[in-house]
Amino acid sequence: MHSQSAIPRAPWDRIVLAISSAVSRSIEHRRLFVLLPFSLIAGLVLYAILPGEPSRLLYGFASLLAAMALLAALWLGSLTALRWSVQLACVWLGFCLLPLHGLAFGTPMLVFPAFGTYEAVVDEVLPGDAGAQRVIVSRLAPQQDARPVPIRRARILLPPDIALEPGDTIKGALRLAPIPGPVLPGAHDGQFHSYFSGIGAYGSVTGDLERLQRAEGFSVAHAIQTLRNRIGNRLATVLAGDTAAIAKAMVVGDQSGISDETRDLMAAAGLAHIYSISGLHLSIVAGGIFWLLRLVLASVPASVGWPVKKIAALAGILAAFLYLLLAGGIDNVPAFRSTLMLALIFGAVLAGRQALTMRNVAIAAIVIVLIDPASVFRPSFQLSFAAVVGLIGIFELPRPQAVGTSGFLRRLSNVVIVTAWTSFVAGLATLLFSAYHFQQTAPLGVIGNVLALPFVSLVIMPFGVLSVLVMPLGIDAPFILAMGWGIDRMVDVAALVAGWSQGWTGNPLLAGWTLVVALGALAWFAFLEDRWRFALPAAASVLILIFGFLPRPDVIIADTTQAIAVRDGGGMGLATGRTGSFAVDVWSDHFQTPIAATHSGGHCDGVGCIVTTPDYTIAVATNASAFAEDCGRHDLLIARIVPPAYCTGNGQVIGQAQLQSGGVHVLYWRPGQGSFAIRPAIETLNRPWRVQPR
Repeated sequence: MHSQSAIPRAPWDRIVLAISSAVSRSIEHRRLFVLLPFSLIAGLVLYAILPGEPSRLLYGFASLLAAMALLAALWLGSLTALRWSVQLACVWLGFCLLPLHGLAFGTPMLVFPAFGTYEAVVDEVLPGDAGAQRVIVSRLAPQQDARPVPIRRARILLPPDIALEPGDTIKGALRLAPIPGPVLPGAHDGQFHSYFSGIGAYGSVTGDLERLQRAEGFSVAHAIQTLRNRIGNRLATVLAGDTAAIAKAMVVGDQSGISDETRDLMAAAGLAHIYSISGLHLSIVAGGIFWLLRLVLASVPASVGWPVKKIAALAGILAAFLYLLLAGGIDNVPAFRSTLMLALIFGAVLAGRQALTMRNVAIAAIVIVLIDPASVFRPSFQLSFAAVVGLIGIFELPRPQAVGTSGFLRRLSNVVIVTAWTSFVAGLATLLFSAYHFQQTAPLGVIGNVLALPFVSLVIMPFGVLSVLVMPLGIDAPFILAMGWGIDRMVDVAALVAGWSQGWTGNPLLAGWTLVVALGALAWFAFLEDRWRFALPAAASVLILIFGFLPRPDVIIADTTQAIAVRDGGGMGLATGRTGSFAVDVWSDHFQTPIAATHSGGHCDGVGCIVTTPDYTIAVATNASAFAEDCGRHDLLIARIVPPAYCTGNGQVIGQAQLQSGGVHVLYWRPGQGSFAIRPAIETLNRPWRVQPR
């Protein structure tokens, strides 16, 4: 007797068989290599999400286990076992990378603010807002009655009229402050990234600042910074406003002068990537040098017999590395990743091998992860990595042979089609990452890129390169003006497309686990070679669309200010605090929710506030005398002073200790349980990058 489920299962059996065959083919074609960076990233994620630091016993045991797995695979002579043991070893290496990087570059974090006069050495000069400078200083030495600080480096904000260079020794009155935690759960973690950069405090100048000594001798960093400053100043002399700011961003990587309005406009049109130096810009510059030099050499009779293509490839590599230096070096992750990719591509040309391969993407990713493992948690790495994997994956698929490609109109249409297709693929590959980090989507981004990229490729970048090349001759103004005209037309396109997009853009709030699912789907896509590579991304998309979205919060509590926002109809209102503060503005922008100055159900007196909504009531105690009346009588009690013991055991209470240790708190009302789900921005203090409560 046949089973009733045999017939319905037959299609699934065929699907499983087809996927198994696709996996086997990928393994036979040595595609497991492209999974190595994903294994490293998996190890990094495992370490980062731990509630505390692993013990030395765990490190020793796991290291022994990984070594034994490799040795056993070698002893057995099993290629399959060796392949998977290598992946396991990479997961363990990724797990160890952050603590190793912390030992080499980490720093104690400043806990208490420090005031006084300090001497320091300038390591880096960074652009700041409104013309101000930010500098990274090291070797902080207290002067007079200032107290010593154990940090390795600090980031200092300088007034606009102070010009410093790497290597300068300075002395001045400084205020050093602890680095704040995330402004919201899941938001950018300044403590995490500062720790692995060796920066233990933020600071500002509070009095006189003098340069005691200029940098001595020749310094590559000093020379590059001087060159970047001169190019940026020249661009700002010829151009003005956002046009000059975008030109500086695209030539020397300085985005500080771009206004918020222009940033929002470019983002709404799907063009925010254009002013961030990455693969697009490096490809135009290096590829243009490669094409131009090859054309010139091929036109010279004396070059007959020369390896013209290889000479042009070497010039392309040199152009890419020079542009990388102008863009900020290895600190600019998208530019660094793109430079590595171009070096591998031109290297393949030199070796006579295929240039665009997923293996090259994997090599570039491995190098970046090993050099700067913390960059994996930054949006720039995730966006650039996902975009390149998506584009190379589509490039690898079989394509029909082009027919009838002669003629100007046919070539022009091909360029438009390729641009649109590239923009669509890159946008789709990065959609989840951009939605998670920036809570913004650009539904008409493909149209924006099709209309804007001709200005970028044919006007902005070529004339930008020419202007830099002729600056020593003093004849750069016409080229800069041509570049500025192209930038203005690009912004016009952004305004047009952003206008079309009004009402179409969303504000998705995604759970953190969606990034892990996206990483797994991206690994699957990179690993397989045929059309089954789309299976897991499609399944992941359905899973995220059903379960991956977070609701808007009902209550937000600031840690360092008095701001408390409570759901009020379609928006939110402040129970305490004021509008216009940094925290309130960030909340409103992040959740795309208006926050009124007062809550419609709020009432305050001399000892606290009460907020009443149809679902719950909240008490805010600002004076100890409020506890006798409010404890146990409301769904939630918030106190920035220490509540008494009888109060903490009676209902939900968020007190001084919770705010100091957990930072900003976001709360969601659970009607079925009659209580709040509480999510702090900082879930554990048992990590080396955390600033301990005072």
